[in-house]
Amino acid sequence: QVQLVESGGGLVQAGGSLRLSCAASGSIFSINTMGWYRQAPGKQREFVAVMSSGGSLDYADSVKGRFTISRDNAKNTVYLQMNSLKPEDTAVYYCRYQGGLSVYWGQGTQVTVSS
Repeated sequence: QVQLVESGGGLVQAGGSLRLSCAASGSIFSINTMGWYRQAPGKQREFVAVMSSGGSLDYADSVKGRFTISRDNAKNTVYLQMNSLKPEDTAVYYCRYQGGLSVYWGQGTQVTVSS
């Protein structure tokens, strides 16, 4: 089992910044990927960014140039620095961990961007 604890969501004005964190604990595979998805009201959950334990990463086109994913493997923690936030970034942000064939999700953290 893997437990994911997210933090860092909140309310921010358009153009502002927020930093999300997700700490994983439990039976962590040394080779894994951790990332972020989001779900806005009435929409499906969508991919935001992902980073492997080896350092490879990927972003959704909608956040490229504005969001930066990073991780501290020693702390099993992944971060999402979100800059130049837009109202359309408003959503519940979920941390996702994949190690081997196992996938775990965090409880989600609300990000609200006001115009």
